[in-house]
Amino acid sequence: MQSLQALPLDLPEPLEDGACHHLSGAALPSCALTSTQGSVVDLAQVKGWLVVYCYPMTGQPNVALPAGWDAIPGARGCTPQSCSFRDHYQELTKLITQVFGLSTQTTAYQQEAAGRLHLPFSLLSDADFQFTDALRLPTFEVNHMRLNKRVTLIAYDGVIQHYFYPVFPPDKNADEVLAWLEQHV
Repeated sequence: MQSLQALPLDLPEPLEDGACHHLSGAALPSCALTSTQGSVVDLAQVKGWLVVYCYPMTGQPNVALPAGWDAIPGARGCTPQSCSFRDHYQELTKLITQVFGLSTQTTAYQQEAAGRLHLPFSLLSDADFQFTDALRLPTFEVNHMRLNKRVTLIAYDGVIQHYFYPVFPPDKNADEVLAWLEQHV
């Protein structure tokens, strides 16, 4: 079994398909999202700067990823992306920015990853697709699962100021977000 931390050298790059062009200036939808830290979060109510990185799904040790996962552009890399945001968390908080990860996995599934990866921020569950569908975020299907494509939102007072899509490579996304925030905060 391959490491969840390492990205394959031949990882296919996702293409810009225009699926997020409508997001700049959009208001975050008001919906209750369960967090891995035991609270309910409404991202529309978060004041100040906010980063929400949406990802397909984290893998689990000793559990096989879906067949062909590495060949799906943009699928692989959720663990490295989360670890990158973890590693830059102090820098992001110095910019008075809150960070959340979001996927369509259940909170119970996400709690395993949050604990194993020692994430200092919450992962949010959008298992009922309220947030994803309200924002018309791009998704894909694999093994009868509907999953988010990887997109990162930067919002201020509930309004999207910038987004990163497609995100590639995923382990460098936090660097891109930090660079953008340092220029705009």
